Amino acid sequence: MDQHNPVDKRHLRSLKTRSKLLEAAKEVFLQEGFQKATITQMINKAGIGYGTAYVHFEGKEDLLIVLMENVMERFFEIAEISFLPKSKQEAEAIINKQANAFLKMAEAERDMMRVFEQAIGVSSFVSDKWKVIREKFIQRISKDVAYAQQNGLARSGISHEIVARGWFFTNEMYLWEIVRDEHHGSVEEIAKTITSVYVTGLYI
Repeated sequence: MDQHNPVDKRHLRSLKTRSKLLEAAKEVFLQEGFQKATITQMINKAGIGYGTAYVHFEGKEDLLIVLMENVMERFFEIAEISFLPKSKQEAEAIINKQANAFLKMAEAERDMMRVFEQAIGVSSFVSDKWKVIREKFIQRISKDVAYAQQNGLARSGISHEIVARGWFFTNEMYLWEIVRDEHHGSVEEIAKTITSVYVTGLYI
């Protein structure tokens, strides 16, 4: 990048401002929760002008969605784990690893996930974004189920889309229970149990 180019310098400054604002937003959301948090608090914490802030984000929902996408991207990396099993046992091992990592991530990101849950409950904008994120996971799982069916590992007479939806919703239910601290048993035990039930029902 040519540091003497004024456009590049402006772009760099703009990126810095954006990440400063996101960092401030995260702190305010964690401190105040979604409903009490205001964009004014975020702008003041970031130490930037109102005009500058609104160039990047329309409001607190906008900021939260970017934070949500950043967190969920890490969850999605788990769903993207290569899935090419040669046997039912191998499939179960991969699926268990994914479910375990997914729920562990919910535990690690508990505070921010609580803010997301509050926002999903009160903002249709954030709720719609969550539905888009959910569909991305379901499509990925659906692809894995279809692979298992095509390779004679899973029962073929059932819809891979419906199976994928059911599996994601099971994981999502436990994700929110972990976020709320309402889960029964360890994350490992939950992952192992739901994987076992899922694989037994789907795989031959």
